[in-house]
Amino acid sequence: MLHEGFAAGNPDIVDELCAPELIEHQFGMAGVAAEAIAEVKRCILEVHAAFPDLQFTMSDTAERGETVWVRAEATGTHTGPSFGPPTGRRVDWTVFDVATVRDGRIVEHWGVPDRFAILAQTGQLERLAN
Repeated sequence: MLHEGFAAGNPDIVDELCAPELIEHQFGMAGVAAEAIAEVKRCILEVHAAFPDLQFTMSDTAERGETVWVRAEATGTHTGPSFGPPTGRRVDWTVFDVATVRDGRIVEHWGVPDRFAILAQTGQLERLAN
C-alpha cells in the first residue's frame, strides 16, 4: 500500500489489497466498506499530489495472528498542496500502521502519520503561530 499506492500514486492498489468490507480508522479517512475504500483512494491521490517523489523505507514490522504492525520512514518534496500551499521543502516523517489481515487482504486499518513533523518542516506551524 505504501510503495505501490501512496508513493506511486496508484489508488487501484486499494482494490487489490483491501477487502470490500474494510474498516478505516485513520483520522481524515475513517469509514466503513465502500466509504472507507473511497477515502483511502482519495488520500493516496492527495498525498501523491503533494509529495510526488514520495519514498518509504520500512523500518520495523511485526506480526501476531491476523495483526500486522509497520513503522516506515517517509521522505518527499512538498510540491503540491497539503497543510497549506506547496513549499518546495524536503520533508521526512514517520508512519505507523496497524492492520488486520484476513485471506491476504486488509479488513481493518489504523494509520498514524506524523502530521506534526510535516507541519513543522513545511513551515505551517510557524505560519499558524503568527
